[in-house]
Amino acid sequence: MFENPFLKKNIVCIGGGNAMPKVVLRGLKEKKVNLTVVSAVLDSGGSSGKLRKEYDIISPGDIRRAFLELCKLDEEVKEILDFRFPKGELSEHNLGNLIFTALYLKEKKYSIIFQKMNSLLIGKHKILPSTISKSNLVAILENGEKIIGESNIDVPKHNPSLKIEKLYLDPPVGACPQTLRRIKKADMIIIGPGDIFSSLMQVLLVDGMKESLRNSKAKKVYITNLMTKNGESNNFNVKDFVWEIENYLGFELDYVIFNNKRADIKDYKKENPQFLDLVDFSNTPQDKKYIGADLLKDGKKIIHDPEKVSKIILKICKQ
Repeated sequence: MFENPFLKKNIVCIGGGNAMPKVVLRGLKEKKVNLTVVSAVLDSGGSSGKLRKEYDIISPGDIRRAFLELCKLDEEVKEILDFRFPKGELSEHNLGNLIFTALYLKEKKYSIIFQKMNSLLIGKHKILPSTISKSNLVAILENGEKIIGESNIDVPKHNPSLKIEKLYLDPPVGACPQTLRRIKKADMIIIGPGDIFSSLMQVLLVDGMKESLRNSKAKKVYITNLMTKNGESNNFNVKDFVWEIENYLGFELDYVIFNNKRADIKDYKKENPQFLDLVDFSNTPQDKKYIGADLLKDGKKIIHDPEKVSKIILKICKQ
């Protein structure tokens, strides 16, 4: 009997926000691979930030996004779980975030919450937190100014043209043990796409994470963003993104996937002023490590096409 070569591939996906779930998870969830999401949990703004502060929990927002992408629930149920209250005392709160909080208040153990959540996913797909401990993401700007909290880095209230010189967690926190075990067993580890400092780095900075990634025999893949973001990646090109990731990790990535198609971004920028320009790829080599391709989805929105990205990932799996 023919055996699918991807059936036993274990892929760990690192990140948060909307990009990683809607690109990597969406493109791979129906393929013959086992996915493990290592989710960012230190968000300090919006519904997640309020619940984190009021109930002393890890931020549920990025966990919710990954769950809704991977779960087999009906679309109508997903829409309800993703419902955001428009006004009143629950204003800005998301129903899925409230349910996560209620589960924690009832069970008092994250292991039970994730066990219940993962039981609803297809196959062996899993969602795990980067850490279950409290911490804040802290950025030091080039002028020495200290910015505390993920939301203040994500949506800058300071001069956004100032470069982020250093990033760390205060206090330092350890990685979830089950997460580290999944990384050890991985055949491939995918970082991104997502906001490089406010989303990706908060995961990579957790104690034990970079050591686990370095020691893993998995192929390490980074998917760059399509556009630069105000306050985080002003004027970054592909190699700038890669340098930041490799500098924090302390080792070189095996593969970098980047978009090399140009597009008209005027209309998109009007609706999304936080994004500045398409990431420059002009000085990026096209070799075994750097894989450039048209990654854009058809239409006016500047977003990754999940199928285009998944084809490249599965091709790397074969190598």
